[in-house]
Amino acid sequence: VLTGEKGVRLSTLAQTYRDREGGFVIIGDENYGEGSSREHAAMSSRFLGAKVVLARSFARIHEANLKKQGILALTFGEPQDYEAIEMEDRMSFIGLAGLSPGRPVRAVVKKKSGETIEMHLKHTFTDEQIDWFKAGSALNAITRRGRNT
Repeated sequence: VLTGEKGVRLSTLAQTYRDREGGFVIIGDENYGEGSSREHAAMSSRFLGAKVVLARSFARIHEANLKKQGILALTFGEPQDYEAIEMEDRMSFIGLAGLSPGRPVRAVVKKKSGETIEMHLKHTFTDEQIDWFKAGSALNAITRRGRNT
């Protein structure tokens, strides 16, 4: 989307978004993360620069692994909102400093046309998992706690 170039390898594209834009959002359908390499899939997403995975639903273990990697795992408040997302859309997640258990996350989707759509997204983060997100991963949070004791 940034350059209009076609046929770019996924890893190259992800690194471009990570380096030029600070990261990217992964949009998934039902049971996102189903498969046998879930932990590595979450680690790879983090390494490549994913900040958010927004899906209709998650494979339970993959969702937990995303959280451990400090990735914001969200589901659509209205499952049909999945259909409104297009490749060239830009997403902003509002109020993450106030992220708390059970409180929806507000997202604003800006379309290429300039139109904006507001969405309310769900999450299952606990207070501890929110600390992981804010620290960038569970390991970072544990390391930080160790330094403060």
